[in-house]
Amino acid sequence: QVQLVESGGGSVQAGGSLRLSCAASGYPYSRNCMGWFRQAPGKEREGVASVGRGGIKTYADSVKGRFTISQDNAKNTLYLEMNNLEPEDTAMYYCAARRQASGDTCRLVPYEYNYWGQGTQVTVSS
Repeated sequence: QVQLVESGGGSVQAGGSLRLSCAASGYPYSRNCMGWFRQAPGKEREGVASVGRGGIKTYADSVKGRFTISQDNAKNTLYLEMNNLEPEDTAMYYCAARRQASGDTCRLVPYEYNYWGQGTQVTVSS
């Protein structure tokens, strides 16, 4: 059974930093896309960052230069380092995973991911 468990959310002031973690277990694929998504109240879920086999990373334009996705394969853990946070970054953040096909660039499209964590709340005050 696949489990993705996020942690590290919290409340910070604008300009602050947070580091989210996602511990993965039971994952059936050796080649996969791992991603971070977020959903603010009243808004659709949107992609934040993804990483695939070979370490290829994709970022949403809104977080480029501020957020960094990384993974520790030995610990089966995905991270999202968030710096210079803005009130607009306030949302529930979700870790997600799916199998990565050949030539797959791990797009930030929520419906393409079939494994999800329960989410961790990030609140940024001005």
